[in-house]
Amino acid sequence: MATVPWLLFACLILASTCNASKRTQDHIQDLLADNAKLKAALSSMQKSFSELSRQVMMQQTFVEERIRSDGSSGVKQVRHESNGDRIYFTPDQTSFSAAGIHDHSDYTRLIGMGELNAVINGVEFRTRHNDYRLAMPASHPAFNAQVDIPHPEVPPSVLSKPTVAEQVKEMKLWFKAFKDQDHSVRDYRKYFQPVLCYLEGFWSVDTETVQEPFPSERHFIDAKTYADLHEKVRFMAYAGEKESLENYAYLLTTIMRIVNGTPEFAQWNYKILCHPMKNDLPLSALEYVDDLSARMKDGESDTVEKIKGTRKARFRIRGKIPKPSTAFEPDAYDWGLLDNLMYEIPGKNNYGASLMDNGMGQPLYHLQGSKLEKINTAHYTRAYDTKRQDATGVSVNLRGYSDPNLFSAQTTHENIAAMSMTRCDKVSGQDVCRRHTSRYTWAIPLEIIYLTPLLRWNPFNIRHVESKNWSDMRHVVETADGRERTGGFEPETAYNGTHEENFYRTPASLFVNTDTVNPSAADSINALVGVLDPNSRIQECTSSGIRVMFPEIEGVGTVRTRYPIMPLHSDGEQTRKELEALKDMLLDANGEFLQRREFEPDEEEEEEEEEE
Repeated sequence: MATVPWLLFACLILASTCNASKRTQDHIQDLLADNAKLKAALSSMQKSFSELSRQVMMQQTFVEERIRSDGSSGVKQVRHESNGDRIYFTPDQTSFSAAGIHDHSDYTRLIGMGELNAVINGVEFRTRHNDYRLAMPASHPAFNAQVDIPHPEVPPSVLSKPTVAEQVKEMKLWFKAFKDQDHSVRDYRKYFQPVLCYLEGFWSVDTETVQEPFPSERHFIDAKTYADLHEKVRFMAYAGEKESLENYAYLLTTIMRIVNGTPEFAQWNYKILCHPMKNDLPLSALEYVDDLSARMKDGESDTVEKIKGTRKARFRIRGKIPKPSTAFEPDAYDWGLLDNLMYEIPGKNNYGASLMDNGMGQPLYHLQGSKLEKINTAHYTRAYDTKRQDATGVSVNLRGYSDPNLFSAQTTHENIAAMSMTRCDKVSGQDVCRRHTSRYTWAIPLEIIYLTPLLRWNPFNIRHVESKNWSDMRHVVETADGRERTGGFEPETAYNGTHEENFYRTPASLFVNTDTVNPSAADSINALVGVLDPNSRIQECTSSGIRVMFPEIEGVGTVRTRYPIMPLHSDGEQTRKELEALKDMLLDANGEFLQRREFEPDEEEEEEEEEE
C-alpha cells in the first residue's frame, strides 16, 4: 500500500514530462517557422541590397557617361583665385600660368605644378598641389615602380675650357644653337633632351589606406585613409574653405562590380611621370594655342608674341613636324606625331612589356606599321586598326566613344581593378560565350620639358651632397655652430655646397641678370646667392634646376624649356569646336583680326588723305 503514492507521483512526473516535451516540440516548430521567415527576410534584404548596389554602380556609370559626352579627357580648371568684371578675368585652365606651372629650380629634379581639376575617361577628380619629380617608369614590372631620369651630359667643348669665363662663353653658344634650332653650329640635340610628362589615371583595388600617387619633395596627400580624405574634402567643399598647404585631393571611390550580392569597390588614383623621348623634338613641332581668355586677363588684349613669353602660354603638338620650306597647314589624321610619342610610354607593366588585346576576337593592329604588325597595348595608344570593317564601313577606331584626347594602356597588375563582360558569338550556328576580362589605365599628355646641360654643369666644382639624410644635408645650410646659411655673400652666410633641395651652382655670369622671368608667388628660388667653392671662395650662383624660362642670355635672349601641352576637357564640347573654327576664320597666324587688316588703310592711303 505504501508504494501507491510513489506510483501516483511517478505518473504525475511522467505526465508533466510529456506535456513539457510537447511544449518543447511546439516551441521548436515555432522557432523553425520563425527561422524560415528570418531566412526569407534576409534573402529579401540581400536581394534589395544587391539591387541597390547595382543601381548605385549604374548611377556612377551614368555620371561617367554624361561627363564623357560633355567633353574630352583633359584639364578642366585650376583653383579660383580672383574675380573681375568679365568672366575671362577668372581662372579657367590658366591663372598666373597654364595649369599653375611654376619654378622650383632650386631643386635638382622637382617640377612645379599646382592643383588641377581634370577628367580622364569620364572620371572627374582634383589633384593635390602636384610639384612632381622628374622620374620615369622603371624597366622592371613592379607596380608603380619609377626611377629618376638621368640628366643630360655637358658638351665636351664646354668642359674642355680651362676657365669658368671661357666655359660660360661656350655654354652661351649652345643655348643660342638650341634657341635658333641650328644644330649645324652646335649639335645641341644630345644635350637639350626633350621629355614628355603625362598624367595617368587608374582604378586601384586598394580602397583603405591612402596610396601616395607619386613622391614630391614639397607635397603629399594629408590623410591616412580614403575615408579620412573624403571627409576632409567634403568639409572643405561644404565650408567653401581652402587647405593652405594644398595637400587634399578629391579622388572618388566606385563600385566596380557585384559578386554574389556583395559590392566590390575600387579607388581612383593618379600619377604624374615623364618619359625621355627617343629622338629630338624640334620646337617647330610645338604650335602655340591662342587662348583668347589668357590674352584678355590683364584687362587688355595682349599680343600673341607677348603671351608666348609668359607662363600663360599653352601649346599643342602638331600632327607632324613641318618642313622648314613650307608653311604649316592644319590637317585631320588618325595617327599623328603625338600618337608616336605616347606610344613610347608604357602603362603599369613599365618598360619592356608587351601585351596584345584581341579586341574580343578582333586583333588590334598598328595604324602606321605593316599590315601584320599588332599593336602593343602595354603602351599608350588612342587609335588602332582591326582590319575588319564595322557597321559604318570603317576599321580604324579611337579609344572612347567620342574622346580625341584619351590614351589607354593595358596591364596585368592585379592592383588595377578589372572589368569583365560575357560575349556570345555564333560559331557554326551555335552560341559560343566567352568571359572577357581586362585591366586598363589611361593618360593624357601634360607638358614637354627640354632638359639642359645646366643640370650637370658644375664649373666651380662646388661640393654636392648626394645623401637625403638631414644630418648630411644640414651642413650645406647651417654653420658648424648651428647658425643658418641664407646664401649670403659672407663666409658665414654663403651656402657650403649644394644638395638635392638647395641646388645653386650655375654661374650668375651666364645671364644678363638672374631675375626670374614672369615670376609667381609659388616659386621657391632665390635669384642670386653666394656659394662656397672647395677653396672657400664665395661664388655668385643662381639655380641650376628646371625652369619655365631662363633669364636673358647676352646675344641669345630668354630661352623657354617648359611647354604645357595639356588638352582641355572642353575640347570635346561643340561650342568649343565652333569657337576654334571661328578663331581660325577671323584671326591670322599672329593673332590679328583679318577684318581689321583688310579695312585698315595702308601707309600710302594715309599719306594721300593727309595731303588732301
